[in-house]
Amino acid sequence: MAKGIGIDLGTANVLINVQGKGIVLNEPSVVAINMTDGKVLAVGSEAYRMVGRTPGNIRAIRPLKDGVIADFDITEQMLTYFINKLNVKGLLSKPNILICAPTNTTSIEQKAIIEAAEAAGGKNVFLEFEPKVAAVGAGLDIFKPQGNMVIDIGGGTSDIAVLSMGEVVTSESLRLAGDKMDQNVANFVKQKHNLLIGDHTAEMIKKQIGSAFEPETDTEMSVRGRDVVTGLPKEVVVTSTEVESALHDTLYAIIAAAKSVLEKTPPELSADIIDRGIMITGGGALLKGIDRLFADNLQVPVLLAEQPLDSVALGTGKLLEHIADKKR
Repeated sequence: MAKGIGIDLGTANVLINVQGKGIVLNEPSVVAINMTDGKVLAVGSEAYRMVGRTPGNIRAIRPLKDGVIADFDITEQMLTYFINKLNVKGLLSKPNILICAPTNTTSIEQKAIIEAAEAAGGKNVFLEFEPKVAAVGAGLDIFKPQGNMVIDIGGGTSDIAVLSMGEVVTSESLRLAGDKMDQNVANFVKQKHNLLIGDHTAEMIKKQIGSAFEPETDTEMSVRGRDVVTGLPKEVVVTSTEVESALHDTLYAIIAAAKSVLEKTPPELSADIIDRGIMITGGGALLKGIDRLFADNLQVPVLLAEQPLDSVALGTGKLLEHIADKKR
């Protein structure tokens, strides 16, 4: 029985889980291309360091946008590079691959994801929905006849789903997540402080002083960028209260989608969710106070996954075992 590999093909990061070994790769979903001859110069962490710092003939591209393949060829090259880097082919000839997609991907988008995984060297490719895989990875038993609810806030998409007996009962997927929050922070700093900052800096502000709930004590952070008016480098101070207000609209849009999923949920499963709570996974779970904000607005207990960034990748490992058991 060939080992399988599970791939969390995220907008921000690609994680790969090899059966029996666990998560063996976690790198940014970025590819650096030389525009003159179209050659790939770097993939993953090396390419990520180039974002916003390259000369005109080199472009650092994120081939996935909002959880969906925006550039098929580059996604295929990126996957092939990562799979070759693992050196699993020697051991496995062609591995079975389980890969994840947001719940609102169209059948054409799903086909593109499967084809990219096949081209990268997969034998049988299985596609599963992200919130289902994240729920399994966060330790929920979704195969029983009981309601489990998960909110997976990634880089490109936020996936919300109620699961029972191993399947998605109701779900919503929003193209609003970590990347959008970074944009919110960058736009706020530009409007309030006349300072242009890059994606890296915006993400750093969100991680260090970002909060979903009004912070009890205001923390400050010095931020450097380019002055909109003079065009010269400038440093300003940004506070956690400012960041909270910048993130407000995106977070409330995710809450509105969660309410809509709860409204469509059958009453028996709703009763289970009140007992068991809602699980938050993905990078968004790391935002300070997000559990309090969601619990206050949804009137249901909210839990944070223990390893939110790894939930989908861990889930692929468990589901591959489930597929293997079924075949026996």
